[in-house]
Amino acid sequence: MFANLLIGLREGLEASLIVGILVAYLVKLDRRDLLPKMWAGVLAAVALSLIAGVVLTFGTYGLSSEAQELIGGVLSILAVGLITWMIFWLAKTAKDLKSHLQADVDKSLTMGGWGLAIVAFLAVAREGLETALFIWAAVRASGVDAVPLLGALIGIAIAIALGYLIYRGMVKINLSKFFAWTGGLLIIVAAGVLSYGIHDLQEAHVLPGEDYIAYDFSSVLPPESWWAVLLRGTFNLRPVTSWLEFSAWWLFVIIVGLLFLRMIRSSKKPVSA
Repeated sequence: MFANLLIGLREGLEASLIVGILVAYLVKLDRRDLLPKMWAGVLAAVALSLIAGVVLTFGTYGLSSEAQELIGGVLSILAVGLITWMIFWLAKTAKDLKSHLQADVDKSLTMGGWGLAIVAFLAVAREGLETALFIWAAVRASGVDAVPLLGALIGIAIAIALGYLIYRGMVKINLSKFFAWTGGLLIIVAAGVLSYGIHDLQEAHVLPGEDYIAYDFSSVLPPESWWAVLLRGTFNLRPVTSWLEFSAWWLFVIIVGLLFLRMIRSSKKPVSA
């Protein structure tokens, strides 16, 4: 539940900030007449994200178990790639997000009001599709349906509330620190999704090594126990893990974690003129 709450909170807050920046800039330009078109773009992006979630959830019904494992493994690895790109992109551009969006709005105004709807749609749809794919992969990895989805909805609700309070000037958050800490936690969550994606590909007989077990805690940690469910729901860790899954988890955390830490530290250094 925690992992999906974190995903919903982080992605939802980013989308809320984007919408808040767009609304504030239009109000500043005294172009409130374009707000309905902007909201149309936002709602279209939300609808697309919901449709993507439905397709991911029900699209594999009727396929063989091996085909389902293959699709699940490929999409899980794709989700890891997208969330990793998002973590680094946001860490690099968070402080310039406002100026980038305002520049996009300025360009769209020369195209008419529907250009702004396209800007809003693309900005929010990117976050929504990433969220739908990664939550689907995390739910699949945890093996539990209701609790992770509830966590994601709670995270999104908190994000929307925070976004509104920030827009109204009632709350101030150090966004650089927020995205840095949540990015570090999401690296661990993404490592678990990667490990489970490899497990799916092993069960689909695409990758070897399913029978080469790195550790097996099932005797002291039964897969259906609440501890096992907590580990799967939080960090997507399984009591029985192959060497390939184990190696991928650690390599991802070490390599991506060090690169992320290096980027965070370099972004804090003053830039000479």
